[in-house]
Amino acid sequence: MRYFGTDGVRGVANLDLTPELAFQVGLAAGTVLRRRGLADTVLIGRDTRLSGQMLQGALTAGFCSAGVHVYDGGVLTTPAVAYLSMVTEGCVGAVVSASHNPAGDNGIKFIGHEGYKLNDDVLEEVEALIDEPPAPADRASGQGLGWVKPFPGGEKRYVDYLVGSIGCRLDGLRVVADCANGAASELGPMALRQAGAQVISIHDQPDGWNINRDCGSTHLESLREAVLKWEAQAGLAFDGDADRLMAADHLGREVDGDQMMVIFGVHMQEKGELKGGIVTTVMSNIGMKQACARAGIEVLETQVGDRYVLQEMLDKGACLGGEQSGHIIFLRDSTTGDGILSALKLLAVMKETGSSLEELAGQMERFPQVLVNVAVKTKEGWDENPAILAEIKRAEEALAGSGRLLVRPSGTEAKIRVMAEGPDEGSLQALAEALAAVIREQQGE
Repeated sequence: MRYFGTDGVRGVANLDLTPELAFQVGLAAGTVLRRRGLADTVLIGRDTRLSGQMLQGALTAGFCSAGVHVYDGGVLTTPAVAYLSMVTEGCVGAVVSASHNPAGDNGIKFIGHEGYKLNDDVLEEVEALIDEPPAPADRASGQGLGWVKPFPGGEKRYVDYLVGSIGCRLDGLRVVADCANGAASELGPMALRQAGAQVISIHDQPDGWNINRDCGSTHLESLREAVLKWEAQAGLAFDGDADRLMAADHLGREVDGDQMMVIFGVHMQEKGELKGGIVTTVMSNIGMKQACARAGIEVLETQVGDRYVLQEMLDKGACLGGEQSGHIIFLRDSTTGDGILSALKLLAVMKETGSSLEELAGQMERFPQVLVNVAVKTKEGWDENPAILAEIKRAEEALAGSGRLLVRPSGTEAKIRVMAEGPDEGSLQALAEALAAVIREQQGE
């Protein structure tokens, strides 16, 4: 699709994603929603980027021009918009956010009334109308225009749902919450405190330009320092729109999405609550699969992307899935990855088992992974190139029985990604760099 990538319309705010384009997106989406009878109301939430209000205003104008009503949710996480849209009759969701991207970027994505991203056929129809928008005479007018209202009580309703999704209180746990100066800056600490945890909140003062800057799930250094300083039992790091979680144990050591899926999967299986195994991607660590095998848990793999994980979960009836990057989906509780929900459930496992996060994460040995991104002129034909295939074969033979090699084109950039995994990081680096050099020579710029 021309506009909608794997996670909505995305680009540099006011350069790629302009107010004019945001208006066209709102007008086109509103027209399609009404034409198909999908919804007459949209809940719009945004993260804390400086461009958010500008783009939300333009998107809102487009919806109203199409005769669709708008609830202004203000600053809300992506999973909050998904939940509130699902429980509000006749409503779909729209999120103005670029997730973990830098502050200068922004994006627009849509969530259907069932809580899932809108189907591709709907988005393709929206794209066609963006290129050829309805004429003014075909738009709503007079009393047919959409109204704009605040969404009453949304934050409390969402937090109550989150806290009600865990089966115990978190009293006695001291945690550090890194809010990434993003959409979780109020909601994250609010939910954790309502559940009983003592919360030291950091990076919770958004100024429009500090979202994800040296903080959050992609930058754990300050979280580790804060955990040690405050002698916390766990550190919890969200990203800009709070649909993912990364953690740190009481020693400040990283606990990633793979380790969390093992923690959740083993605990759920012991309670008889795990159905359909665990769905993850080809990027998940070998150690995760080995830990699941020891516990008798089936692991199902998809290509990289939370949308593929979710689809496999729906197809196979699985209730737990996610990615190494911290997108964890609890399908009985939510329709999307939710960092705050994951944080609450992680702390609940600690309370219910009486185990430290260090002990829980120790159920999985994390093997070293080396990732090299190779800029190329074209991604086409790499998998048929004799020189590249010969080097891949050589690397796979070197790793046979002790590791693995994964080569794949990027879905969003002119790059081919080389990932080597195994017990010795130095050897992995050498293998990955050698293969990257061949790819660069054969396909590079």
